[in-house]
Amino acid sequence: MVKLVVLDYGSGNLRSAERALARVGAEVTVTADHDAAMNADGLVVPGVGAFAACMAGLTAVHGDRLIARRLAGGRPVLGICVGMQILFEEGVEHGVRTQGCGEWPGTVERLDAPVLPHMGWNTLNAPEESVLFAGLSADTRFYFVHSYGVRKWELAAGPGFTDPLVTWSEHGVPFVAAVENGPLMATQFHPEKSGDAGAALLENWVRAIT
Repeated sequence: MVKLVVLDYGSGNLRSAERALARVGAEVTVTADHDAAMNADGLVVPGVGAFAACMAGLTAVHGDRLIARRLAGGRPVLGICVGMQILFEEGVEHGVRTQGCGEWPGTVERLDAPVLPHMGWNTLNAPEESVLFAGLSADTRFYFVHSYGVRKWELAAGPGFTDPLVTWSEHGVPFVAAVENGPLMATQFHPEKSGDAGAALLENWVRAIT
């Protein structure tokens, strides 16, 4: 059985993520313990609320270093919602810039939309080669709750490297809805709140790391 850790750093729907991952057959522990998180088959980094608050909580438990160490060893990490946003270089909220983990270049900024937050179900435009969305139709909807996102993808792989797979959605403007980049994957939406579609995505991720 795949052993997963949901990182407890004071932010995120921890129990919802735990239950959703357990339903797809994983053994799940919610903890901030560094050794447990390093040794797990997969690490899930959830997050809700403000970018700055999530980064403060993450750095307080050395989660940024933990993520970097896992990725350096090719060990899978999945970010969810603000847990995806903090993987980028920086976030800008109310004019305040906060440094993120810097795993990807790019800025998390307010969406330009007539209604915020973007709350509810939305479709995606996923690459055909996607692992996360394998077996899901183009009209499948996932559940979003956010006012900020990454509106421009800035990372291009160099010669001999594979470009990350970027999935887009739209609310007022296009924004990054998911990224698949080797061992590092992330979703802006909440798979744990997305019913059967979210369960299928989590099952795809769990299967990919076995």
